[in-house]
Amino acid sequence: MSSGNDISLSIIVPVHKVQGYIRQCMDSILDPDLPNLEVIAVDDASPDACGEILDEYAERDSRVRVLHLAENVGLGQARNTGLDAATGDYVWFFDSDDHATEGALRAICDRLAETRPDVLVFDYARSYWNGKVKRSIINDLFREPPAPDVFTLAERPSVLEMMMTAWNKAIRRQFLLDLGLRFSGGYYEDVNVTYPILMAAERLSLLDRVCYIYRQRRRGAITRTTGAKHFDAFAQYDRIFAFMDEMGPEADQFRNLMFNRTIWHLLVIIERGDRVHPSENERFFAEMSKTYNRYRPEGHVPPDDKPHLAEKHRLIQKNDYRGFARLGPGSVKAKAKKPARKANNLRKRGVLASKAMAKDRFYQMQRHLAVDENLAVFGAYWYRGYSCNPAAIYEKLKELAPHVHGVWVVKSGARRNMPEGVDYVVAGSADYYRTIARAKYFVNNVNFPDHYVKRPGQVHMMTQHGTPLKKMGLDQMEYPVGAKEMDFKALIERSDRWDYLVSSNPLSSEAWERGFPCNYEMLEIGYPRNDRLVRATEEERLRLRDELGVPEGRTAILYAPTHREYQRRYTPMFDIGRVVEQLGDGHVLLVRAHYYYKLKNMAADMGWPEGSVIDVSGHRSVEDLAIASDALLTDYSSVMFDYANLDKPIVIYANDWETYKLTRGVNFDITATPPGVVATTESELVDAFVSRAAWSDTAQKARESFRARFCPWDDGHAAERAVRRMFLGEKVPNPPQ
Repeated sequence: MSSGNDISLSIIVPVHKVQGYIRQCMDSILDPDLPNLEVIAVDDASPDACGEILDEYAERDSRVRVLHLAENVGLGQARNTGLDAATGDYVWFFDSDDHATEGALRAICDRLAETRPDVLVFDYARSYWNGKVKRSIINDLFREPPAPDVFTLAERPSVLEMMMTAWNKAIRRQFLLDLGLRFSGGYYEDVNVTYPILMAAERLSLLDRVCYIYRQRRRGAITRTTGAKHFDAFAQYDRIFAFMDEMGPEADQFRNLMFNRTIWHLLVIIERGDRVHPSENERFFAEMSKTYNRYRPEGHVPPDDKPHLAEKHRLIQKNDYRGFARLGPGSVKAKAKKPARKANNLRKRGVLASKAMAKDRFYQMQRHLAVDENLAVFGAYWYRGYSCNPAAIYEKLKELAPHVHGVWVVKSGARRNMPEGVDYVVAGSADYYRTIARAKYFVNNVNFPDHYVKRPGQVHMMTQHGTPLKKMGLDQMEYPVGAKEMDFKALIERSDRWDYLVSSNPLSSEAWERGFPCNYEMLEIGYPRNDRLVRATEEERLRLRDELGVPEGRTAILYAPTHREYQRRYTPMFDIGRVVEQLGDGHVLLVRAHYYYKLKNMAADMGWPEGSVIDVSGHRSVEDLAIASDALLTDYSSVMFDYANLDKPIVIYANDWETYKLTRGVNFDITATPPGVVATTESELVDAFVSRAAWSDTAQKARESFRARFCPWDDGHAAERAVRRMFLGEKVPNPPQ
């Protein structure tokens, strides 16, 4: 029996602006058990980190070849470039934001070896942003009627009704080259290849298996973008009928079915409402009428078994656009206007409290007044106070754009910790509703609440508050323990308000693009809050240590663990009292519990040794603590990425790494590429400090590599770049790496 190893397969992957998805794509197709696999990744002048990611794969796997194009040529030409470089018996054109199912490569190669077809067609499923996956609705065509192992299109013409894309087919390379077919430019670039190869093939085969996951992205899919490029479809179908003319009488048997498929596709384009602009509908319809009358086969009869469709055919033939538009549902749809998402949320929820209703009316009234072009709203950590990236941007705003007045939103209990001279409003007050209704600019490291309605002219910057070692946004759907019944639809609706999203490093850009697929501009500028760390001085360090009460001469270890969703309450991962005792008098532990926990008198409650442990959980600035300390002890907290800028020792305590990975989900293995020493037991943790292993050359090299990877844009000017882009409207390039 033939094996998949008997044939060679070249997978051609054109790549452009998919940095959030390309790793999943590559991982899914690089089956380690297929030595005859060749992956040709064509970097189509991608402006993001795709080129670098592909080079990483090529370094690790000799089966990967990367072709970097000097300029963007588009999907069709990029596929042609990959085809010219391919050497396999078969080629598979793979879109870089999609992925293969588990075992698909082996199943395809085995089927190719068994049947040796000119074209193998396999099934696919659509993956939606909300986590749903649905198999193609025409999957019955693979089974009904039962198909022989190999056949021709004349024997099974229903194959023409399958999805006519390049990615659900493996094509014999020499067969394709002999036909002289090339992918064209523009939209729908594959139909002028995929239809002809089925007509010309002497050997077709089917694989009744979902091998390909077609990602339905919320943004980024060009064929679901309104524009004139959808008129490209007419030229693509011209090429198909020209190919049939060259085939001669042999193609006549396919003309009726090919014609019906053409009209079906053109109707899809005009009727979806999100492709052809309403102002262009009549012109598109006129071109459709020309195509209809140019290629209508002799004796063609409209599909009378479907009266509504048959009527459309007759109207297209007569170029009667008005009659077509009057048909109602199923004909042209005006592009739907998005309703104002939250405008009447409080009323819809039936708010009963008169006080709440009064606030709602007041807020609605304020939204009818002019937007204040010089008013900016700042918030951090669900209004917990003045901190993080928004605070750094606020400080720089005062320097670079003093005409813009910044106002912070804080909870009532956070007022006492606000710095002197910083203007603020209390969440829920009349001043609060007036401010969020009228301000032009909004900066936050989390989402603003659902009751906020974004007005036209208001501009949002989401800064986030950490590099995502853990899964975030939609990526959390696969980890229900970590997601804790999160409403992902509401999350994405809130995220749709962003105009700018700050990224601290390339990993963050990938994770944000995947986790929050919304229409924002990614600002790859580094973290504003890290400007302080980059510029920290020895004088500042000594002052902060004195303020914190760190005894002179002691090694101050900042212990900042992350939150664990699988725990109900704060539980230290090790016996703090026992560890500080073993560390000895030369050390002091600065304990910073995660802000999710509301802890009072923690040191006393836990019975920690006085003088050896300082509870800094309530300290306003983690940047202060980082600068004051001599080393960091953490687990999976994003503080490690910021702390790396200080070039001081970092110890990772990963005693529950496998559990955390399974319950929360992670974007990479921190234990494989750590910023220093990794400890998994209490004794290893103590030894990392007592033996000074955390200060060793090996640890330093690990830290340098980590910093190069995750701190490339932290140069002390991130806040300035944020202000210049959002408030001054300047274009800001990525900082040099």
